[in-house]
Amino acid sequence: MAITMYHASVPTFLQLLGGLKGVLDKAQKHATEKKWDEATVLNWRLYPDMFTLARQVRQASEHAFGAGRVAGVEVPQLPAIDNSWAEMQSRIDKTIDFLKGLRPDQLDGKEDSQVTLTQGGQQRNFRAQVYLYHLAMPNFYFHVTTAYNILRQLGIEIGKRDFMGQMPL
Repeated sequence: MAITMYHASVPTFLQLLGGLKGVLDKAQKHATEKKWDEATVLNWRLYPDMFTLARQVRQASEHAFGAGRVAGVEVPQLPAIDNSWAEMQSRIDKTIDFLKGLRPDQLDGKEDSQVTLTQGGQQRNFRAQVYLYHLAMPNFYFHVTTAYNILRQLGIEIGKRDFMGQMPL
């Protein structure tokens, strides 16, 4: 089977979002056992100029929606920030549900279509394949990895298998 835009992105987004759900669940259990303040953990960051844990999760979700932007379908509008473990899990659930609703024929063959989005207050146009492979996917990986790293830095007992989630069969 040839690698298509759908198969290169959606299954990977789903796999790593599942992993992110799992590491957040372990982190919540750990934080509850240790009686850590929820807001403090959700606002933890690796360095002062980096996004918080909650923002990393939001950004991962937003970049996963890139598959929908390529498909030309309206993506869910979710809250600007999550203020609880439950809200972060809900965001991931909604993102997963959205991605599961996409079909290969909605993305494949749209490599040369245009994707327009606003970044830093400026409208930017991309060829769909360039947008998906060179902006959405790398940013998705970055934010999922950074969320994982924040949790590891806090001492949450998670590992690569947790990060990876369940691979498709």
